Amino acid sequence: MAGACCKGTSSFSAFKRTLVIAPRSSAAVPRSGLSTGRLYERGALEKRWAIRTTTAHRRPVMLCFSCQETMTETMRTCFLYLNQTSRSFAAVIQALDGELRQAVCIFYLVLRALDTVEDDMSIPLEKKVPLLQDFHSFLYQPEWRFTESQEKDRQVLEDFPTISVEFRNLGQEYQDVISDICHRMGIGMAEFLEKKVGSMKDWDEYCHYVAGLVGIGLSRLFSASRLEDPEIGRDTELANSMGLFLQKTNIIRDYLEDQQEGRSFWPKDAWSQFAAKLEDLAQPQNLNAALSCLNLLVTDALRHVPDVISYLTRLRNQSVFNFCAIPQVMAIATLSACYNNPQVFQGVVKIRKGQAVTLMMQASNMDAVKAIVSQYSQEILQKVSHTDPSRDKTLVILELIRGKTVTQETLQSRGHLLSPFYLSAAMLLAAISWQYLSAVAGQNPTATDMQGH
Repeated sequence: MAGACCKGTSSFSAFKRTLVIAPRSSAAVPRSGLSTGRLYERGALEKRWAIRTTTAHRRPVMLCFSCQETMTETMRTCFLYLNQTSRSFAAVIQALDGELRQAVCIFYLVLRALDTVEDDMSIPLEKKVPLLQDFHSFLYQPEWRFTESQEKDRQVLEDFPTISVEFRNLGQEYQDVISDICHRMGIGMAEFLEKKVGSMKDWDEYCHYVAGLVGIGLSRLFSASRLEDPEIGRDTELANSMGLFLQKTNIIRDYLEDQQEGRSFWPKDAWSQFAAKLEDLAQPQNLNAALSCLNLLVTDALRHVPDVISYLTRLRNQSVFNFCAIPQVMAIATLSACYNNPQVFQGVVKIRKGQAVTLMMQASNMDAVKAIVSQYSQEILQKVSHTDPSRDKTLVILELIRGKTVTQETLQSRGHLLSPFYLSAAMLLAAISWQYLSAVAGQNPTATDMQGH
């Protein structure tokens, strides 16, 4: 952390989809002497230290030397798979503190394997459904592997014993979370293999299965590690909103790409108000209707922002905060760029490189995050048309967001009141961000990646 229907999906938002960043212009951020590396997936920031090349077409990846020294060979392989299957989510995982790092790595790979089954359209439905429903049980079968996948990430299925053995090496508190989320996600994926996203309720349900559950699982892992309070793991409503906000943002942004690949994720209850068929929204003569539908869905996604602010406010560990906050500020920036923007139906809405670096650098404390959310909410407000059918709802949710974000502290916090501790964190994030942005320049990201493959 995005898709549903029998044509195939691009699911679990937090891991699968990528917030697209436009290449740097010549006048943008000056090049530094930092080594390059792919550092961000779906808005998540990562840290890589010891250089190791994964494939001929990938940038070097890095792992802490001390971490490598204490790892089992199978755990090293798991981190290798993490770097190979994730354009950048690996880095944010490697920036986590303590044993949480390995737990989240295994969580990612298990869900990646599950998701690979779901995405593989070469697997007959009668075989795929029980595979998804029973996938959690394979975690406790040392020799289970699946060798019939045609997907590009099939190595996580073919060498699943390497992943499952490290799963069983985790503490029981981590195993319970990962197994439970895998089970619930598999059930949901199986349900939506043939079920269309029709109502707005269906949209919420689908996003819950492929992204909300990721947020819930991660939150439970945070609490299990004792880096965060137990309440973080218990409040599933806020954790679910974290995933839904990211997933809906990516579904909204990726309208055209999904249409071109035969996927349909926009809820019918929304688009049927403005067009006979979802693909009709891409026709130039239907632009006004398309923008009305787009703005309706952006408004629906924005309703999760107050929960996002409440969730982030509770976090205490800096590495967990960075892990969670950066995808969210990238998402609000993306929604602002998408709102009332015809480019959603004509190409890819991109965040400029310099803008992304600024967001990653500044989103290191709560006041700064509130200021960022406030800024982009105001940008959306300025674009709300008097004739937009969703105008009243949009204004209401923007006012709620304003009430959660605008304080005297947030008015001053963006780049002005960083403490020495946060300034150090911000400088580190900026350096890592530059590594990532240098690496992705010129790439053409696909709809995979939490924010997602």
